[in-house]
Order: sequence, then C-alpha cells, then structure tokens
Amino acid sequence: MVTIPGSAIVLIWLFSSSMEDAVTQTQPSVSGAERESISLDCTYETVASSYIFYWYKQPSREKVIFLSWQHSGGEKTNEAGERFFFNLEKSKSSVSMRITELELGDVAMYFCAFSRDTHNVEIHREP
Repeated sequence: MVTIPGSAIVLIWLFSSSMEDAVTQTQPSVSGAERESISLDCTYETVASSYIFYWYKQPSREKVIFLSWQHSGGEKTNEAGERFFFNLEKSKSSVSMRITELELGDVAMYFCAFSRDTHNVEIHREP
C-alpha cells in the first residue's frame, strides 16, 4: 500500500451565496492511503426552503472540475464516477462526499458550494 504523500493533502473550500447562509467545513484537510476511503464533510445554516449544493474538484494548477449537485428536494447528479458518493442530510444540516478506493489522481482541492434555489428553476451544472 502506497501512502499519499504528506504534501499532497485533500482540502475542502466552501462558500455560500448569502450573508444569511453559512457553510462550514468540519475538517481543514483530509488525507489517506491509496485504496482507502475518505469523507469530506460540511455543515450549513440557511433559512431557505429550497437550495442546491455543488461539489467541485481542482487538481493542482488545473481547471476546476464539476463533480455533483444535490437539490434540497432530493434531485441529484453524480458526474464524478462510481467511487464518489454524495449525501445531503437535511435533518443534520450536513452535506458530505465520500471517495472510495483512493487514487493518486484524487489529490486535489475540493469545493463545496451552496446556492439558494429562489426560483425553483432548472439546475445548471456549470460553475
């Protein structure tokens, strides 16, 4: 088993769409060995009844890659692949991403983004 180098840490960066909304990462960084699993978690506060969470990945010195979106109404998509699992738990005000069977290519900065769905319009997947 090869360990992902200490300098190659998986990070989460979070942002929200309003001063009334808050998104907080629960861990500043996560690392793991190849073939292990990790979870990236964040909690949120909002008064909005309809909202969307997005996940993005940015490998070092590369463009941001869209991974997933999840709507508070239950609709979601996963473009990251079968090793990536996304979960929105409204009762706990948390959203998480689990990556299984870690690969060196998973080393990146991960972004969790929050947006209010004020118009209940079609969800756009572009950042």
